[in-house]
Amino acid sequence: MKAHLTKRYWLAASHRLHSEKLTEEQNRATYGKCNNPYGHGHNYAVEITVGGQIDAASGMICDLGELDGLVTCEVLERFDHQNLNCLPEFRDAVPTSENLCKAIYQVLHPRLRTAHLERVRLEETSMNSFEYSGAPGEPAVGLLGWSGDEESDR
Repeated sequence: MKAHLTKRYWLAASHRLHSEKLTEEQNRATYGKCNNPYGHGHNYAVEITVGGQIDAASGMICDLGELDGLVTCEVLERFDHQNLNCLPEFRDAVPTSENLCKAIYQVLHPRLRTAHLERVRLEETSMNSFEYSGAPGEPAVGLLGWSGDEESDR
């Protein structure tokens, strides 16, 4: 039997949607007001959904404290109150909400060990939300536990 858990977190970040692969005119046409040279910000709701077997002893699929610690250390401390354009994750990628979802997934996926990371959902506004569930063939990770003592790739 597989169960799912979704936890919601909050982060605020700014970005400018601009691609070096497009001309200035194409950028303006593609991104509109989000191509503003001064950027703009969002208060994002980030939902992390994990799945796995319910542990017979605890009755849970993962330790919520471990999940909170992992998300705090690897996601919130990395992206909260940042200009996404200045981060290494977006050196070669436009910091769209789609790409932010993917970046969060890629940060968490190899580190989440108490359950399988099912998806990352990012709510940019009350009208826009985005999800990323991994690439086809991406290996499932599901080991024993996460410890905040592990080295980060940052």
